[in-house]
Amino acid sequence: MRTSTLARILTWIVAVVIGGAYGLAGTIAHPFTLWVLPVGLTLAIIGSTALLIAIRLLTADRWATLAAGLGMLAATLVFSGEGPGGSVIVPQTSLGIVWTFSVPLVVAVVVAWPDRISVPARPARSETID
Repeated sequence: MRTSTLARILTWIVAVVIGGAYGLAGTIAHPFTLWVLPVGLTLAIIGSTALLIAIRLLTADRWATLAAGLGMLAATLVFSGEGPGGSVIVPQTSLGIVWTFSVPLVVAVVVAWPDRISVPARPARSETID
């Protein structure tokens, strides 16, 4: 069954918004560490990856996954810059660099991952009794 064009476009719009929310949350939370463990970065990458995989599996549409990824990238890039007051959310530390490069990498891997190939079922052998 084919989905309508309007439904696909609305799905892409919702995906961009949700991806942007995850990108914003990850950008804000990534510097959190517990002693020396990068808990915020780990949870941000896991959450973003899980969102993209869920969208890919639920919609079976690479474009919706790409839309969510572009929302994440946009939020990360917008909030990574210097704010009007001179504040920087993503400082140029090792955690900031890992977060900045992990978002496009995760998006590329999930979008480019091949579709599941369905193996055609073999016809059942019918046994005839003579």
